[in-house]
Amino acid sequence: MTGDRRRALPAVGTLLELDAVRTLLTQAPRDLVTDVVRSVIDDARHRLVDTPDNVDWGQLITERLAQRRTPSLRPVINATGVVLHTNLGRAPLARVALDAMRDVASGFSNLEYDIDSGERGSRHRHCADLLCELTGADDAMVVNNCAAALVLALNTVSDGRDAVISRGELVEIGGSFRVPDIMSKSGARLVEVGTTNRTHLDDYRRALTPETGAIVSVHRSNFALEGFVASVSAAALAPLAHASGVPLLHDFGSGLMLDLSAWGLTGEPTARDAVRGGAALVMMSGDKLLGGPQAGIIVGRAAMIDALRRNPLARALRVDKLTLSALEATLMLYREPERAVREIPALAMLTATAGSLVARAEELVTALQSRGITSAIVETEASVGGGAFPTARIPSIALALSAASASRVEARLREAPVPVVGRIANGRVLLDLRGILPDTEPLLLSAIERALP
Repeated sequence: MTGDRRRALPAVGTLLELDAVRTLLTQAPRDLVTDVVRSVIDDARHRLVDTPDNVDWGQLITERLAQRRTPSLRPVINATGVVLHTNLGRAPLARVALDAMRDVASGFSNLEYDIDSGERGSRHRHCADLLCELTGADDAMVVNNCAAALVLALNTVSDGRDAVISRGELVEIGGSFRVPDIMSKSGARLVEVGTTNRTHLDDYRRALTPETGAIVSVHRSNFALEGFVASVSAAALAPLAHASGVPLLHDFGSGLMLDLSAWGLTGEPTARDAVRGGAALVMMSGDKLLGGPQAGIIVGRAAMIDALRRNPLARALRVDKLTLSALEATLMLYREPERAVREIPALAMLTATAGSLVARAEELVTALQSRGITSAIVETEASVGGGAFPTARIPSIALALSAASASRVEARLREAPVPVVGRIANGRVLLDLRGILPDTEPLLLSAIERALP
């Protein structure tokens, strides 16, 4: 029989009576199941000229319903070797941060209530004292990310006025977002000084006019310039800014709270170093090297922070109770640096020894062997990610999986219930252990077993 077989497609009501679909109706809302049935029929109508008689409609509908019920935002296993992977959510939270979020989310809180006075309080006070203690700043506040912190600061001090910045610091920060574009949205007029590779203190001095609202210093945390280069540090700019009566805004970026040079990570200033440099305001991220939730942290002079709090934009850029609770719990760990390195996942992963990774890899290889799967241990180089320590290469260890089609194995790893994101090198799939949390290793083993033929 010839002709357009699409005319023979079953009706929605017919498919709803299938045993497999009737079972689904006991597990999910009828409207959702019906919509899934319609979508499966529509796919057949638009994509198939010949619809086979042996189509397993129940299986198709079951699979489509499972897809529709799977959350869009899901946990994944980071086996890329990039620890603070922006696309994978950057820093995992410490256990104490997760506990703090649960405690605050499960009931009511004093988010904007002063328990001592019994009157309305301010969410901007949460974390402020702790940030001042850890950084040496006069005051602090938290907004929803570092870009928001820069916009709020510029809008407060330089709306309709000039903001002086080196051309070498007009960087792109990922996702095609660029610092000059973000700064322009604040209402400030950008005044670019120097050249891409060389900027001198006198370039800033000559650019200052009565219309100058701020000098901006952006830490180049996600790339490095080498060769015939010159730049002016925030600390070197601070005396000029102070003498001119112009606030210096320092976008410090990484949020590093501890010196990691003992683990071979050098060249990145700490938050206390940045504050000590003399900027009026220092801005940083909460979810990079600090190891907390996404947040924009602003520390600096009390009068400046107070002006930021009174800016109407502060309400639009404020954070919620979950972010504040997670950030506060993370910051508290820094009172005991050794504990912070041990319990903040980002720091624990970055400071793990190659020997400890080898031991983990050997246990995984043995576990895979017991399942009939052969793997190898290879030396690799991991990176920090998150726009921090851009030139650092950290010795690491990976599991290497060999198969006829590495791309197929890599894809099947991503199809696991908890997707595993690795990389392909020299025809093998590499799963770098530095970014894999130890308690996810059982899930990793299951994903590997599922992915290999």
